[in-house]
Amino acid sequence: MNTLWLCGLLFVSLTGAQGLKHFPEHYVVATRNDATPVTLTCRTKDPGAVTWRFHGEAPEDVHVDDNVQQHGHHLALSEVDAPMLGEYSCWRGTEMLSSTFLLLKADVEEESDSVSFSCWAKSYDCTFSCEWIHRGQTAVRLGLGRDCTEARKSCRWISSRLLADGKFHFDLSHPVSPYTEESAMLELTAEAIVDLSVVRTTHRFYLRDIVKPDSPQIVTCQEGEEDLSVTVAPPSSWSTPHSFFTLEHQIEYVLKDDGRTERSSFVLLPKGVNKLRVRSRDSLVLSAWSQWSAWKNVRTGKKNRCKCKNTAISCWPELPSGYLDNCKKRRKNNWKKNKDSQ
Repeated sequence: MNTLWLCGLLFVSLTGAQGLKHFPEHYVVATRNDATPVTLTCRTKDPGAVTWRFHGEAPEDVHVDDNVQQHGHHLALSEVDAPMLGEYSCWRGTEMLSSTFLLLKADVEEESDSVSFSCWAKSYDCTFSCEWIHRGQTAVRLGLGRDCTEARKSCRWISSRLLADGKFHFDLSHPVSPYTEESAMLELTAEAIVDLSVVRTTHRFYLRDIVKPDSPQIVTCQEGEEDLSVTVAPPSSWSTPHSFFTLEHQIEYVLKDDGRTERSSFVLLPKGVNKLRVRSRDSLVLSAWSQWSAWKNVRTGKKNRCKCKNTAISCWPELPSGYLDNCKKRRKNNWKKNKDSQ
């Protein structure tokens, strides 16, 4: 009688698949309840007899049924379902020769429920980022290019661990030149292990479609006789030269008199602005808008200009060279005078 050494086939713990924090080096993906057998192979050059274990525990003699057959170094499993998933290892005596994980291909409904990721590029430089929102996945990886789309061994996968914010974050490099027009789409393949299944999806897009600049910077607010001139600088992460990679800005501002909120595509605003913020996008392809910058209070008078050191919350006119240094000296002298008078 041909027998198979399997441990716990009838009382399998799901931790073998659910506990995977990364894609194993060797695994096979089966289709649920497919009558065509899935074959696992013991990777050894020695032709001697081997036994198989399930989840690496002490083996028990379990008679082979119609769904599991051993042929020499090969193990064939048909009509695979959840209780049969996990790590299979082949042994000779007390030596483990190799191991393979058996996982399940996700159903269409499972795939649609599990896939939730987005990508963006801060500029036209050589990298872009992606985030996969956690929905029960224990391992996620992304691969760029046809090798990954066609599941070739030459695919260079990028993996990520689950972060505290409940997302998997990825930074990927791409071959697109920022100085030429895109003629071919990028192909991004994502794979994830969720519960007992492998989810796989491929997205195709142009780099220009995912460009989203970082928030720009409001540098100065200079009040003239009839208007307020605002100077906006591109984010430090944006592609250079800025004369070639141009941005258009949109300023949102609140008026002092009536608290009304307005938006403008021009850097000349009416006088009487209380606070403002700005966002940007690529002016050529009309990319997605950046996030708004933080609100800044507008300070245009000559009083209390020494307080303009806090540029994170206030927008000031351009000050003469050395102005802030003189402010520091005056504060230091005033502090010393107050101390001496005590």
